[in-house]
Amino acid sequence: MPERRAATRSGLDTSSVSLSALKDKLDPSLALFADVVLHPTFPAADVAKLRDQQLAAIQQERRTPVSMALRVFPKLLYGEGNAYSLPLTGSGYEASVGKLTPADLKRFHDTWFKPNNATLVAVGDVTMVELKPRLERLFAGWKPGSVPAKNLATVPLAPAAAVYLVDRPGSEQSIIFAGNVAPPYGTPDNVAIQTMNTVLGGDFTARVNMNLREDKHWAYGAYTFVVSARGQRPFIAYAPVQTDKTGASMAELQKELSGIVSDKPVTAEELARAKSLRTLTLPGDWETGGAVASAIGTQIAYGLPAGYWDSYSGKVAALTLDDMKRAADETVHPKQLIWVVVGDRAKIEAEVKALNLGPIHYLDADGNPLLTP
Repeated sequence: MPERRAATRSGLDTSSVSLSALKDKLDPSLALFADVVLHPTFPAADVAKLRDQQLAAIQQERRTPVSMALRVFPKLLYGEGNAYSLPLTGSGYEASVGKLTPADLKRFHDTWFKPNNATLVAVGDVTMVELKPRLERLFAGWKPGSVPAKNLATVPLAPAAAVYLVDRPGSEQSIIFAGNVAPPYGTPDNVAIQTMNTVLGGDFTARVNMNLREDKHWAYGAYTFVVSARGQRPFIAYAPVQTDKTGASMAELQKELSGIVSDKPVTAEELARAKSLRTLTLPGDWETGGAVASAIGTQIAYGLPAGYWDSYSGKVAALTLDDMKRAADETVHPKQLIWVVVGDRAKIEAEVKALNLGPIHYLDADGNPLLTP
């Protein structure tokens, strides 16, 4: 086992610096951790290498069906200028990545990394009495300051359903996304929404997968997700299907998404199973220090109340069928879905049009409208 491990990452809402170290190496590890947080360097050669790697990754994404859909979908949900409108792959666009310089990275760090905009989480064989004086000494020179407000303005649902087709000639299968914006992670109904989604498409035995994979054999796996976010979250139904079943698969997805808010609500049996799935796995989810730190980080990132995880199992156990109906109505909007289909247009266009799910638009791999479809 290494004496210490450090990592940095960024997501939709937060950036983080993490450290895992042996207790007898705590002091030098914390010194290194503080130096990374307070005094990062961005050597020009390293920035150039990583920039080229990211540009290559973007080019690959623009040829890979699932990545193509992930790149296109957010802009359609949120529109231009929203903090969540960038590709869900996290890689960005060639035009902006290609211009990045060490000065840009330093400016980002100086803008956002402020003590009044940060929370430190520590998990392990260490007490507050042991840790706090060390941190106060190491971070004594870290000055608070103002940080910009991200554009998380509430966006409306689409006025009506629409279909966006991204052509990938010769594709062996079609990738289908369908979704809409949903309430934030911090909504009081989050536990109900998560549990409802478990029934709809959040588990192998959920409705969507059992339909398209186990019953129809048209997909290797089909699921629904509610992506974690501070603002409105993307709700996404996802199905990679065989090309000649693209239209039929879209019809089945529409049926499942419509059913859960109308004539096929969550049943008592489905709710009982979902409750078990969401609670019986919790002890295993929190076996490691890193997992516990991640759970605390989730609580902080999304403004969840103190004791959120202490009461989580009880909240799941108390859910009713009325809660499932309300969660479905808040999350799934089958008449206002944004559909993104990546596949061989020549083979799938006619059957997609025949569904009459909404007007069809044609996009390139970055989500830009094609003037001559």
